[in-house]
Amino acid sequence: MKNYSTLQVAAILNITSATLHRWMREKRIQAPPTQSLGGMQVRLWSEKDVEKVRKYKAKHYWKRKTPKKRDSKARANELK
Repeated sequence: MKNYSTLQVAAILNITSATLHRWMREKRIQAPPTQSLGGMQVRLWSEKDVEKVRKYKAKHYWKRKTPKKRDSKARANELK
């Protein structure tokens, strides 16, 4: 079974690491416990952990849509 770092999980899910860290800090998702690896504290995410976050994202995360650009004719008609 493969393990992922927090940065890798964010990249896999196409979110920023700041968003993932905020979700952990606000206890919106359950993060795996930290482990000591080479003198550093890291979180090792299993594929099951990643899937849980993916489901949370699908249910709660919305990406802001940029407004459609209107052409000059449409704006001119609105002004009439």
